[in-house]
Amino acid sequence: MDSSHATKKKAINPQIGRRAVLTGAGAAALAGVVMHAGSPETASAQGVDRQPAGGGGFAAFEWLGNAGWRISTPTTTLLLDPYLSRFDTGLAAGAFKETTPLTLDGTAITSVLGTPGDGRPAVSAILVTHTHWDHFADVPHIAATWKSTVYTTLTGYQLGIAMGLPSAQLAVVKGGEELNIGDAVVRVVRSLHSRNGGGGLTFPGVRTHVPPPPSTIADLLEGDTIGFVIRPAVGRPGVLLLGGSDYDDRELQGLDVDTVALPVPSNGFTADYAGRLLRALDKPRTIVLVHWDDFESPLRTPPKTDDKTRGRMAALTADIKRISPSTRVVEPTYLTPMQLL
Repeated sequence: MDSSHATKKKAINPQIGRRAVLTGAGAAALAGVVMHAGSPETASAQGVDRQPAGGGGFAAFEWLGNAGWRISTPTTTLLLDPYLSRFDTGLAAGAFKETTPLTLDGTAITSVLGTPGDGRPAVSAILVTHTHWDHFADVPHIAATWKSTVYTTLTGYQLGIAMGLPSAQLAVVKGGEELNIGDAVVRVVRSLHSRNGGGGLTFPGVRTHVPPPPSTIADLLEGDTIGFVIRPAVGRPGVLLLGGSDYDDRELQGLDVDTVALPVPSNGFTADYAGRLLRALDKPRTIVLVHWDDFESPLRTPPKTDDKTRGRMAALTADIKRISPSTRVVEPTYLTPMQLL
């Protein structure tokens, strides 16, 4: 059965913050937003490394804010959850609006990705962890511009068609697939979305049929959640990219991974968040913290978040270091290449 957002939308308390509304899909409430200071003293005290992570030179990873990435290998450019429009949903003013219209900022997208024929690398494929607006809203436009294949859930397939993409550019994945995409190997991992402040999911549901074209952020349902491992064809462990601050640790066991892009949780619903992941992956070498920024500010500005989220980042870092002292914790900055592979 096709599940969609309820006709009578439940009002959200204007005082509820961003991360209470959409855990793992946005930064915290923006009352008292602070700029990322990035001082060496603070970084050292929290155990966070703000320098680009080292790797073997196969792929450069650039953080696009939120859970988004651009991954550049010698022959291939992959995007994960590219949300570049970063439009206002009312959260910055303390009043989240479920009826916020979907908005496309073509200038912001072009400034990061360029346009076909301008000499910048083509977008080979787009990987989608789930279909909330801050992960999927820009995907159909980017895919149409670059003629890229989108690897997504069944819900993403149906929404992509509704938003104008031909079915030939939409590839449904469920978890367990291991795919050759250019010179990269991409493994799809079944995963979970994080809980919101009430313990449930924001905009839950799946699409099993093509819906009317979505017009508001509430029309982009979560639609199940997956993760992706990126690695070379042979010789090196991979990088696990997650899109929400939850996971199924049973699905992670046995993965050959030494780096994880890990969303910062905004509440305590997910038990033993750091420990179960570290144990399942045999204490990976590097954890890159993501999904902690204000995902409505432009990428041309430094990442912003609030004091509450900073505290959760520090607590998560402390947990990681307590369980696995040798694991490096990295706090990325926008559009700064890191050699993670």
